[in-house]
Order: sequence, then C-alpha cells, then structure tokens
Amino acid sequence: MIIREAKQKDWDAIWPIFHEVVSAGDTYAYETTTDKDQARKIWLDSPRKTYVFEESGEIRATYYLKTNQAGPGEHVCNCGYMVSSAARGQGLATSMCEHSQKVAQALGYRAMQFNFVASSNEGAVRLWEKLGFETVGRLPNAFKHPVEGYVDALVMFKHFVE
Repeated sequence: MIIREAKQKDWDAIWPIFHEVVSAGDTYAYETTTDKDQARKIWLDSPRKTYVFEESGEIRATYYLKTNQAGPGEHVCNCGYMVSSAARGQGLATSMCEHSQKVAQALGYRAMQFNFVASSNEGAVRLWEKLGFETVGRLPNAFKHPVEGYVDALVMFKHFVE
C-alpha cells in the first residue's frame, strides 16, 4: 500500500469513493446530492492536505487534513476519512488515522478534533476511541440518519501535546 499526497489528477479516482460514502447519507453531514465539482472543493481544494492510499495503482481510500478553526484555534486540526466499499475491513481507516496524526504533528498541530461523528457510526466511534480520542461533546439528535432517524452527533478530541 502506498500512502501519498493527493494530486489534482487523482480527483477522478477519489470521486467514486466520495460519491459512494456521501450519497449513503449515514456518516457525513454533506448533502447526499453533492456533485463532483462541489465535492472536489470540499475534499481536494479546501483542505490543507489530502492523501490517498493506493494499491496496485488503484486509490482505495483517502483523507483530508485541515485547520479546524482559524486564529486562536488554529493549533487544532480536523480530518475526514473515506474508504471504498471494496477495501473496507482491511484496516485502512486505522492506517489513515495514524498517518494523519503524524502529518498533523509534523505540521505543528497540537490536537485533532472530529466535529460531527454520527453516534450510529459505531465502528468509527470504537476506532477513534481505540486510537485515543475522547468524546468531549454530544449533540442530541443532531444527525439525521436515513434509516435510524435522528441520532446524536459526537465531538471527539485528542491532544497530541499536553
């Protein structure tokens, strides 16, 4: 598996992963109808860094890293992770989160925050907890899951430096 910074030319391979994850409507608070151009701005153009996980020339997963808040909050970053359905269950989310923490620290961030984790996304919640993230906030019924209805959204946080 090769982990590398994404290039503009990678967008056509990232887009199917983004579209698959977002159109399901069960993990990200993006419109399920987000089009390719809007998605490119969200995932590739706006973040500070975007990475891809590539195997045999095929992009299997991707993540972005960006500053969570400007000014006095600029020492905290935020990340988003997506894995293609064909590559799920292979530990890529773990690898991406571990990689993103190293990149974040190298860029000078002191902490990482996930702003809006659907509580129904139990696998992600377990993984983030296993990797040292704490739930520091709970937003009651803030995420509208397409099957489960209104579920809580979690704010999860990890300090790199105390």
